[in-house]
Amino acid sequence: MDYKKIIKSRAVRIKIMQAMSFVPDKWMLSLQYKIKTGRKLNLKNPQRYTEKLQWYKMYYRDPVMKQCVDKYEVRKYVEDCGLGSILNECYGVYNSPDEIDFLNLPDSFVLKDTLGGGGNSVILVPDKSKLNIEQVKQQMAQWVAESTSVKHPGREWVYDGMPHRIIAEKFISSNPETGGLIDYKLFCFGGRVACLYVMGNRENGLKVGIYDRDFRKLDAYISYDEKMETEAKKPENFEEMCEIAEKLSAKFPHARIDLFDQNGVITFGEITFFSGSGYTLFNPDEFDFQLGDFFQLPQNTKA
Repeated sequence: MDYKKIIKSRAVRIKIMQAMSFVPDKWMLSLQYKIKTGRKLNLKNPQRYTEKLQWYKMYYRDPVMKQCVDKYEVRKYVEDCGLGSILNECYGVYNSPDEIDFLNLPDSFVLKDTLGGGGNSVILVPDKSKLNIEQVKQQMAQWVAESTSVKHPGREWVYDGMPHRIIAEKFISSNPETGGLIDYKLFCFGGRVACLYVMGNRENGLKVGIYDRDFRKLDAYISYDEKMETEAKKPENFEEMCEIAEKLSAKFPHARIDLFDQNGVITFGEITFFSGSGYTLFNPDEFDFQLGDFFQLPQNTKA
């Protein structure tokens, strides 16, 4: 069932899910998993990566995870890990779009929802002179108006009770002819990188390749994203990127560390604990099990 075709508006889908906050997490996760993957969720003995992510949502709680998913508060965590040098320049954090002084922002910048994920929560401004300020203020007003007093649609507890704010950061320029700004999403388990997504060509439609720890392209891809047919070039500082990801993820059973590498400069993106909210469909399906083998669930936490 493609629920997005039935309910096309993302805002409407979110409101429906929020209205169902009274439904117990276990029931809601089982229902969503069935709708989005077509499979029954196994929480008693999860084997798939996507199943283990649902278990992770349900049974693992570390308050530091709430800090790490906030795009402003995570900066302190990165600094505490001794990695402040990889933070992107921050121009300010705001509770409302009306607080933003656009005149004092540089000619190019990026605006983000501090609790957002995906393209709906990011506004790229490569040229401020062409910006429709009132239009983007309306979009940001929707971000900060979103309630977190109700449960997250995907039951990702890390967002519960957290305020939506707006963060302005430096715009990282890139060349579309060489793949645009490449996003390296490193999947870490027990503080070790197992594999990564390489995501590029954002200007011409996002393309994704999956690579192993040695940067060898795997014959696997996300079924609903455009497959990256060409081989991505291995960054010269790839080992440094892995060391950074492993240092940032060391505290957690699993974390995805997103980094950018532009002209040899590594910049921190974000930390994600529930990649794709645990509903990603892989092709081949076997990759879901292979990724799940890396994910050792904590033994002292029981379902």
